[in-house]
Amino acid sequence: MRNENLYAEFHVAYKNLKNSHMKKGLYYISVSLGLLFFSCTKDISSYNKETKRAADVPAGTLFSNATRNLSDNLCSASVNLNPFRFIVKHWAMATYQDEVQYDFSTRNIPQSWWGGAYRDILNDFKESARIINEDKTLQAGEKANQLAIIDIMQVYVFSNLVTTFGDIPYTQALDAGNVNPVYDDAKTVYTDLLSRLASSISKLDAGSKGFSVAEDIVYKGSIANWKKFANTLRVKLGMIIADSDPGTAKTNVEAADAGAFGSSADDANFAYLSSTPNTNPLYADIVLGGRGDYLAAKDLMDQLIALDDPRKPLYFGKNNDGNYVGGIVGAVNTLAATSKPSSKVSEASAPGIILDYVELEFYRAEAKERGFNVSGTAADHYKNAIKSSIISWGGTDADATTYLAKSSVDYATAAGDWKTKIGLQKWIALYNRPMDGWLELRRLDKPVLSLPVGARSGFPNRYQYPNNEQQLNGKNYTAAASKIGGDEVETKLFWDKN
Repeated sequence: MRNENLYAEFHVAYKNLKNSHMKKGLYYISVSLGLLFFSCTKDISSYNKETKRAADVPAGTLFSNATRNLSDNLCSASVNLNPFRFIVKHWAMATYQDEVQYDFSTRNIPQSWWGGAYRDILNDFKESARIINEDKTLQAGEKANQLAIIDIMQVYVFSNLVTTFGDIPYTQALDAGNVNPVYDDAKTVYTDLLSRLASSISKLDAGSKGFSVAEDIVYKGSIANWKKFANTLRVKLGMIIADSDPGTAKTNVEAADAGAFGSSADDANFAYLSSTPNTNPLYADIVLGGRGDYLAAKDLMDQLIALDDPRKPLYFGKNNDGNYVGGIVGAVNTLAATSKPSSKVSEASAPGIILDYVELEFYRAEAKERGFNVSGTAADHYKNAIKSSIISWGGTDADATTYLAKSSVDYATAAGDWKTKIGLQKWIALYNRPMDGWLELRRLDKPVLSLPVGARSGFPNRYQYPNNEQQLNGKNYTAAASKIGGDEVETKLFWDKN
C-alpha cells in the first residue's frame, strides 16, 4: 500500500531534481533511493497521520472560532447580516435603501442571523464542551472553568436570539438528530438563562486555569475577568426584563452588581489583528470592499452637532466641503455632501466589543432610578458611562469634563425624565454597537426616532422567523408565530412592555 501524500511529495522532489543542472549520477542515485524507500518500507501507515492539519479540532480552537464568529456578526456592516446601524438611525445609505427601509426578507437577513447563531456559534461551543467533558487529562478545576465559560457564552448568544426573535428552539436545539425542534416560550427560556448564568458564575474558580492565552482571545485566560463579564451579563439580562418582571430583575442586578466590571479595563473585547484575514469585519466591509456608500445619519449627526459632542470627529469624517452633515435615512443621499464613518471605525485592528463598562454604567444609573440596591448614584453612573465612552473613542478627560458640564448633558439639568436622559446618551454612546443600540431603543423607547423615508413597516421590534423554518419546520413555526401574536416585525416581545 502506498502513502499518497508522501508519494506526491517525493514526486515533486523527483521532478525538481530531474530538471536541475545536477549531475546524472546524483539524479539516478536519488531515484534509486526513492524506489528503495517505497519498496522496503513494510508498514507506512504512520505516514497517514496529518502533521499540518489537525484531524480532530481541539476544544480551545472551537471555543476561539465560536467567539470570533460571534464578534464578527456583532461588528459586521454587511447588509446581508447586520442592518442594525440603519434601524437605530446611526447610519444612512447613499443609494440602496432596501434594508434601510426595513426590507429584511429580500436578502433573508433573519436566516443569516439565525443560522450564524445556531450553526456557527452555538454548535461550536457545544462541541467544544463535549470534547472538554471527555478529556481525561484536564484537572478538575480547569475543566470546570472551561465549561463554565462556554456556558456563559452560550447564555449570551441565546439571549440575543430571544431578544431578536421571541420564542426560539432551545431545549431541542443543537440536536443534529432532530431537524424539527419545538420552539420554547421566550420567557421560560429567559428564566433558564438567568439560572444557568448564576450557576456558572458560582463554578468559576480563579485558583485554577481556564482556556490558554492563545485560545481565549478575549481575556487571555483570566478567570477573574470572566467572572466580571458573567456578572455584567447578569446585570444586563436583569435590566432587560425590568419592565416585565421587576422583581426578578432586581434580584439578579443586586446579586451581580458588586462583581461586575469596575472600569473600561474589564471590557470584553475581541482582539482583531492588522492583517487579513484576521481584521475587524468593518475593515473588510468598508476598506477592502470599497464601500463608500455608508453615511452618517442626520438623526445622530444633528444631536452630535447640537451638543457639541467631542465624539463627533471620532465617529465621523467631514464631507467634501469640510463640514459635518448627516444623510436622511431611507432617502437617496449625495456622497460628496454627506459625512462618512471615520477611519477609526474601520481600522483593521479595531476591537470587537462584546460587552463593556459604558453599557454597564448606564444600566447601573437606570437601576438606581428604579430603586434597586446598587452602589453609587444614578448621576455618578451616568457620568462614568459618558466619560468612559468619550475616552475609549480617543477623547480626553478635559473633553469629557467640558461635555458633562453642559446644562443639556448634566444629569441634574438635562431635559426630560431619567429614561429620556439615559436613553439619549446611551443611544449616542452605543454607536458602532448596533445590536445593543436596537435593544435599548426597544427597551427604553428613547430617544423617539421617526421612521425612515419609505419604511415598509412600522418600527421593527423583532426579526421575523427565517424562511427555512417556515418551509422545513412548518408545524413548530406556525405554533410559535401564533403564540407570540404573529410573525411580524412589529410584534412586541414579552419583555418590551412600553
